[in-house]
Amino acid sequence: METSDKKIVNSFKVKEELNPDIWNQEDGTFKMKPEIRDSLLKIVEDYLAFIDLDIDIEDVTLTGSLSNYNWSDFSDVDLHILIDAPNSKNSLLKKYLDSRRIIWNSLRDITVKDFDVEIYVQDISEPHFASGVYSVMYDDWISEPKYVDFVIEPTKILTKSKGWIDKIDKVEDDSKRKEAEEVLDNIALLKDKLKKYRSAGLNDEGEYSYENLTFKFLRRNGYIKKLHDIRNDLIDQTLTVEEKVFGI
Repeated sequence: METSDKKIVNSFKVKEELNPDIWNQEDGTFKMKPEIRDSLLKIVEDYLAFIDLDIDIEDVTLTGSLSNYNWSDFSDVDLHILIDAPNSKNSLLKKYLDSRRIIWNSLRDITVKDFDVEIYVQDISEPHFASGVYSVMYDDWISEPKYVDFVIEPTKILTKSKGWIDKIDKVEDDSKRKEAEEVLDNIALLKDKLKKYRSAGLNDEGEYSYENLTFKFLRRNGYIKKLHDIRNDLIDQTLTVEEKVFGI
């Protein structure tokens, strides 16, 4: 196993406690440190000022590995802003908030205890698979995680990841030989398959499913970004008009 692969696989190991930079342990449970909570609420205030839109916030939650026992150096501060927006998946409001969120995330270089901050706007009816969810707004657990003595099989993660890595490498090769529109269609299909693959694992076995760990491996070794970059480069090609140089 290569050093980088080994580091990623080791990052999935379950810790015996939640991250001590984020949490205080009190009476057998964990409570978010007051200074961390204040910081996260200020970050949300900055995002709301950035979108410049009057919306009702139902809650602000911390989810992901930093609210669970599987945190690592690869973790980020996964902040979800919950809104009540019927049919928000396809609504103009959701599309606007998503676009502003992407811009905000790209413009801000904010860290909390050296963890990058990522904001996501979530409708309250939207399914979310996580065993650890903490309400930053109300300072209490919505779903308190339980310690799970999970033993990782590195070979299983690497084998499953290799299949997706080969598919993404093939897309990269195709992008140099085939028409951009054809490759873009294949990328859309591959992204959809990967999303369903991960969702199936989360639905069946939760965060410790090998489908989810495979997705995380691909994100941490750069292959998810690689797929997005190939797509963006192809879109640039399809929209670019080359300048013709005429001889005199």
